[in-house]
Amino acid sequence: MVIRGNAWLFGDDISTDHIIPGRFYHLRSNLDELKKHVFDDIAPGFSDRVRNGDIIVGGRNFGLGSSREHAPLIIKMAGIDAIVARSFARIFYRNAINVGLAAIICPIEGLHEADELEIDLAEGVLKDITTGGTRTFSPLPRIMQDILNEGGLDIYIKKYKGFTI
Repeated sequence: MVIRGNAWLFGDDISTDHIIPGRFYHLRSNLDELKKHVFDDIAPGFSDRVRNGDIIVGGRNFGLGSSREHAPLIIKMAGIDAIVARSFARIFYRNAINVGLAAIICPIEGLHEADELEIDLAEGVLKDITTGGTRTFSPLPRIMQDILNEGGLDIYIKKYKGFTI
């Protein structure tokens, strides 16, 4: 699986409240409306500017905070196909994979806003098409790649009637 898109840079300690500001909690049952408010407090207008296939580049501890699955789901629904970060909050990382959003732990130094990136999940290679630079990361385990290829854990389980490891 190869993902290609433009980079959106965020810093360290991006919490689930940064992703979905708490004042929009009442929209959790209206995901189409909720996705319009992704990153409202730290990147106003993000949902209007993001394009399908784009990639978030985060710092350390991306997704800290609550365990709500809505945070990675709303990011995916906004059009993001992957998040590359130095590190993730553990539950956010797993929730991202479960909803079909690639979460890649990788060095991010030298990546810039709007750089065109290409991520090869199977090979563990991130290419910065804009600058020509490359980085390597540990490829995702096969089961995680399969879940991402199917679009999320729910779809995977329905298709395969459970796990095939």
